[in-house]
Amino acid sequence: MLTRLGRQLVRHSGAVLITALVALLGLGAYGAGAQSDLDLSRWDAPGTESVAAGEVLRAEFGTGNPNLALLVTARGGDVDAPAVAAAARELGAEVGRLPMVTDVSSYWRGGSQALRSADGSRALILARLEGNATDTREELAELSPRLTRTTPDLTVQVGGQEEISRQVGEQARADFLRAEVLVLPGVVLLLVLLYRRTAAALLTVGVGVFSVLGTLAGLRALAQFTEVSTFAANLALVLGLGLGIDYSLFMISRYREERHAGHAQRDAVVRSTSAAGRTVLFSGVTVAVSLTALLVFPFFFLSSFAYAGVLVVATAVAGALLFLPAALARWGHRVERTGPVRDRGLWHRAALTAMRRPVLTGAAVLAVLLLAASPLLGLTFGLPDERTLPEGASSRTTSEIVHSEFPAEPTDTIQVVLRETPPKTPRGTPEAPETGAYAAELSRIPGIFQVDAPTGTYREGNRTGEPRQDGLTSPQGGLRLAVIPTQEAMYGDVPALVEEIRALDAPAPALVGGYPAETSDFRAVLLDRLPYAVGIVLVATFLILFLMTGSLLLPAKATVLNLLSLSVMFGCLVWVFQEGHLSGLLGFTPTGSIEPSIPVLMFCVAYGLSMDYEVFMLSRIKEEYERTGDTERAVAAGIRRSAPLITAAAAILALSFLAYATGGVVFLKELGVGTALTILVDATLIRVVLLPVAMRLAGRANWWAPRHLRRLHRRAGLSEAPAPETGVLQREYV
Repeated sequence: MLTRLGRQLVRHSGAVLITALVALLGLGAYGAGAQSDLDLSRWDAPGTESVAAGEVLRAEFGTGNPNLALLVTARGGDVDAPAVAAAARELGAEVGRLPMVTDVSSYWRGGSQALRSADGSRALILARLEGNATDTREELAELSPRLTRTTPDLTVQVGGQEEISRQVGEQARADFLRAEVLVLPGVVLLLVLLYRRTAAALLTVGVGVFSVLGTLAGLRALAQFTEVSTFAANLALVLGLGLGIDYSLFMISRYREERHAGHAQRDAVVRSTSAAGRTVLFSGVTVAVSLTALLVFPFFFLSSFAYAGVLVVATAVAGALLFLPAALARWGHRVERTGPVRDRGLWHRAALTAMRRPVLTGAAVLAVLLLAASPLLGLTFGLPDERTLPEGASSRTTSEIVHSEFPAEPTDTIQVVLRETPPKTPRGTPEAPETGAYAAELSRIPGIFQVDAPTGTYREGNRTGEPRQDGLTSPQGGLRLAVIPTQEAMYGDVPALVEEIRALDAPAPALVGGYPAETSDFRAVLLDRLPYAVGIVLVATFLILFLMTGSLLLPAKATVLNLLSLSVMFGCLVWVFQEGHLSGLLGFTPTGSIEPSIPVLMFCVAYGLSMDYEVFMLSRIKEEYERTGDTERAVAAGIRRSAPLITAAAAILALSFLAYATGGVVFLKELGVGTALTILVDATLIRVVLLPVAMRLAGRANWWAPRHLRRLHRRAGLSEAPAPETGVLQREYV
């Protein structure tokens, strides 16, 4: 199939190039508006108790999580001063009139001590903006500057979970643009140095740009039918550029080999398409399968990365197998290497050295990698907070003031909804004494500052006053208890606190929600589904490598080596981002834990890229083994041909990911630094040392498979050696 494709591309190269140019312009025009159609997400998990609680709160109580917080500072130092109180009440009324606001509470309406700082100089106004994440954050982009103000009596700062998330999204978009500015010039320079031919560098970058624009256009089209996260655009840039360049490097390198072997320009294009094109296809399938595993998670935030991954692979493969051969048919003479070709190099010598002393060399490198991976043993998963943003971000500053000066965290109120089915009383609510006893028990839980219930306010098991909130009962007869945690609790084990509240016997069927419960449920569902995602990735890539090699040992060995390189990545995450080493250099604040969705994404991305390099290297080793029957010679020759390219491709892809280390969002820093490190380790120590050592020790067992599986491989497997040519190519290749 690929041989026939190569012939057609050579024959109709002009039409293909014109079509590619039109497609590039069209995709660029459509994809340029992708960000406006993509959506923002929240930390909730469909089908969980916290989401059900949120739906009841909206439908029956007209409220929900207070996602907007106004920190009011009395300029005279006393929030109870008459002038300050009057100005604050007027501000609260102004907030209540805003279009998307459905609920407002404040210290000056009820006098809750949870809303007042310890020294009495600051207090809070909390509001609920109703709507999806995209709409509320767009509204906040306009409201935040308007509400931030200084008057003769008070100063107002804007914070809250939705404002933090809005600023994270803004920062991520800025990081996206910065990455584009940093990456493209650096990539072009590296490619010119590598190829020593400007035309080859420009063609390679052209395939990468085609992949990026095609992916953005595809994401925008998908967004018309389903939710697609804005963060998918970040992956589209770095992975689209990286894979487009990877595949082009291997296609152009193979073309140069064929030309150096004496084949005519057009014949070399067909042979390259037939040979390296099959490896590109298998590699693309490997990366796509790894990212498709993200679809097992019921969060459109992660599903969007799966969409982006599949689109990136499809467009990068299309660019490398359609546009690039046509371009080589026309301008191949401009990309050919000038001067003598060195047949041996650094990586070839390194592989030979490693195979001469396989046990010693392998043990030394393995010890280094295990040492680098050892911090993984201390991995702690946590929940995101304002420290996701860089220091100085306005919402982070507001949250830090609340954390340091307020005894409680009212923006993280845990909502307990009591419902009765069948009704226990005519109104369907538990009787007041039972409700009061339940509220008192909740207030005794360590980490709870106070509980507001229809029967009163409770602290440390005692009723301390009248209810401090409105809307604690619904017209349908339900009750709402506002459980306000302490600051210390929100920096501790939040999921354990939520579970303790859920474990307490309630006087009626209860649903526990609120932001802490939503993030806890999100983490629980993520970790529950994680084994399925890992299993899909491991099994699918094992099968792909079997179809390529016909061996059972080589896929197993590749799986072990890939997991080793990923262990180094997670060790880096813990050492750098959890424990805080290099935090000053990278510009972030360590939290002592890692938010789990980012490592899950990194696992799928990095595992796919590791297998990508494994496919390229094993394809060349297998080709040499089929020609010589000597495993050691095949490994050395395969590494001589593929390792320099893999290293160059890894360096370029690592540069693309590292661009995000310059950004302000910690999540993107983690993705950039961790993935870049994995790529470099995998392309050097893993592929050039441990792979040849493992193959040297296994010998002929590398290629073993049961007889029935060998028959399957002969029917469905991959070989990089090109098929005999007919038609346009009137020669027999040997």
